[in-house]
Amino acid sequence: MTILVHHLENSRSQRILWLLEELGLPYEVRRYERDPKTMMAPPELKAVHPLGKAPMIEDGGRVIVETAAIVEYLVEKAGGKLGPPGNRDAALRYRQYLHYAEGSMMPPLLALLVLGKLGVLGLPAKKPVQGMLDTHLDWLETELTDRPWFAGNDFTAADVMMSFPIEASRSRAGLDGGRPHLIDWLERCQARPAYGRALEQGGPYAYA
Repeated sequence: MTILVHHLENSRSQRILWLLEELGLPYEVRRYERDPKTMMAPPELKAVHPLGKAPMIEDGGRVIVETAAIVEYLVEKAGGKLGPPGNRDAALRYRQYLHYAEGSMMPPLLALLVLGKLGVLGLPAKKPVQGMLDTHLDWLETELTDRPWFAGNDFTAADVMMSFPIEASRSRAGLDGGRPHLIDWLERCQARPAYGRALEQGGPYAYA
């Protein structure tokens, strides 16, 4: 059965298209565009799920929301491909990063986005929030010093999950060559053939 992905432009749902390409699962894409004034998701998404957020997938009569939950569902559906490694420490890192991406790293990124829209009113809070994000980026840089991927020696779905906050950090939150391990990791992710195929399916993506 083909998985239907409700995909919003320039959003976290690009990761789901990438993961599906990596896993080789059949899927189709229903694209949605943001409101050009508010940049919010269109109301049509609420017809799929009351939250009206992307990504959402439909599979076998189920509607599944929340990126990490979708990732876990798809990895299981693919027989564990790109799932937790066999090594105990690597498996724990896998689970950690699967949830860290949204739970810890995205809040300061979202706060920076909102503060930027406030203009001068947002300036007093911008520096401390950027400091919070810098703490994350500094730690992540050290995490990649001794291993090529976030969980360990192999690429996993945890790397897919981490892609959006790191892409957003490079685009609007100061991530640059001063953190070479993160930049190298990101460039290797974006060079993967499945990443390129996902971009073709998802349409324009500001962070690639």
